[in-house]
Amino acid sequence: MSDMTTTPRTEPEIEAIFGDTGAEAARELPAASLREEWGRFFAFLKRPTLRGDVAVGAPATVLARIYALDMVAMFALIVAASAAVAAGLTLPQTALAGMEFTPLIVLAVIVIAPVFEELMFRGWLSGRPSHIIGLLLAGPGVWIALSLQPSAPLIGALIGFVSLVAAAAALIVLRRRPAFDWFARFFPAFFWLATLAFALVHLTNFDEGSAAILLPLVLPQFILGSLLGYIRVRIGILGAIALHAAHNATAIGIAALAMSMD
Repeated sequence: MSDMTTTPRTEPEIEAIFGDTGAEAARELPAASLREEWGRFFAFLKRPTLRGDVAVGAPATVLARIYALDMVAMFALIVAASAAVAAGLTLPQTALAGMEFTPLIVLAVIVIAPVFEELMFRGWLSGRPSHIIGLLLAGPGVWIALSLQPSAPLIGALIGFVSLVAAAAALIVLRRRPAFDWFARFFPAFFWLATLAFALVHLTNFDEGSAAILLPLVLPQFILGSLLGYIRVRIGILGAIALHAAHNATAIGIAALAMSMD
């Protein structure tokens, strides 16, 4: 209850406490309310800034507030899609349509996909040498391993194993190195690149349809990517994985409910 009624800090109050660095210092304090947290998110989108992997305030509270914003966006998009269908527009079916939610599928969507996608799309957004070099070492090796799985599984497994060991070594050796200065300087471009790439990769969820139709359909992933990027910067990669898992679990629940009502 207090989360919704606490009065957000005003700029004069911030300046009175922190002096000239008030606005900067305020970002390191827990948001006083749901409204203030959402305000911080939209302010972040105006100019994404690299803050590091230091948790701010209570991570669970931040996650709950941003998850609530995610649910508002998801509801609005479902309403918009329903209105489009009611108006006679035929939308391409996604990969979830008609899918049987076996335990393995649920595990893949709620656990495996969030971990893999967050490491790939936002793990490197820390700007740290260990994370960037680790991804560059692991990513191609894992991709090659998966590509060779049907024809040469043993060779593929060996390449994947070596690349993962090399990535782990980079994480250990470079773990104390701070973010690259150039990465922090160009962070807005990197943030939006990661967000856009995350959305576009989900075009593979559709088997047919023109770009004019499909691009608007990955708007949910674009919005989710911006939320996940904010959480990645604000409280770290584990927070982004948790939010991603919660989003996917909710999406599966909605899809299963819709299928049961058909």
